[in-house]
Amino acid sequence: MSITSFSEALYGFPPAELIEGPEGAVQVSPLIPGSPRIEDVASGSLERIDVLAPAGTIERRYVLAQALRALRPGGRLTALALKDRGGSRLAKELAGFGAPATESARRHHRICVVDRPETLGDLRVALEEGGPRHIDNLALCSQAGIFSYDRLDPGSALLLSLLPPLAGSGADFGCGLGVLARSVLHSPKVTTLTLIDIDRRAVEMATRNVADPRVTIRWADIRAGGLGLSRLDFVVMNPPFHDGGSEDQALGQGFIARAAEALRPGGTLWVTANMHLPYEKPLNAAFKTVELKASSGGYKIFEARK
Repeated sequence: MSITSFSEALYGFPPAELIEGPEGAVQVSPLIPGSPRIEDVASGSLERIDVLAPAGTIERRYVLAQALRALRPGGRLTALALKDRGGSRLAKELAGFGAPATESARRHHRICVVDRPETLGDLRVALEEGGPRHIDNLALCSQAGIFSYDRLDPGSALLLSLLPPLAGSGADFGCGLGVLARSVLHSPKVTTLTLIDIDRRAVEMATRNVADPRVTIRWADIRAGGLGLSRLDFVVMNPPFHDGGSEDQALGQGFIARAAEALRPGGTLWVTANMHLPYEKPLNAAFKTVELKASSGGYKIFEARK
């Protein structure tokens, strides 16, 4: 269903000192819960869209193609990214879509401005490659931009190798495509499982990949709290530790705090983390017992009991 009730949009959070975005622009990023989908914006309906372009090539080309599709002829796209995170390719990619841009550089960013021409080049390849698709080696539906969208990440693989059959009511924090959830649900003793992710694309793919009546899937920012979960028997998670390309250890620490709030006394958290992340302190502060179950291949697995 197309959305036509706004004429200016924003994708992500371009630095305010680099782009003075219009007041009232509607956010269409999949990483901001509640935002409308850029895919649902009617073609040729926008006067302006400002885009903080993703670093990944397939995801970035998809977002640029969606932005150009949504603009009316003459409508303005401003796209920017750090030079070493895709910015150096923006002008060439836009030219390849038949939308040559004026390029400038500021504060390590490349900034491209283009008024959409009457006729665009072919956007179909970029839209198909960056859209939802089946990944054969995972046997799951996925989309570029989701964490580990085209492979099983080693941290999750190690956790899956150790995870015992679980029971009762639980949650998967940062569920991604639903890889951990699918394994958890093999246990018939699991009664309910809530999957939560900040990425709308992950929520949509998990909905396709995890078809089970015991499951509830939610698009939400776990760090913000207010999840309405309490007295859970277990939580499983592979928390993120990057925000906008920069390492942010507070992300995992926030996940640990939310898990502790949601678990009942005696409830269990299973968490995987990169070896260098200092999660021992927040785990020991929030849980009665913490056991290192594995340390291998650059990852570590903890079982923490409240």
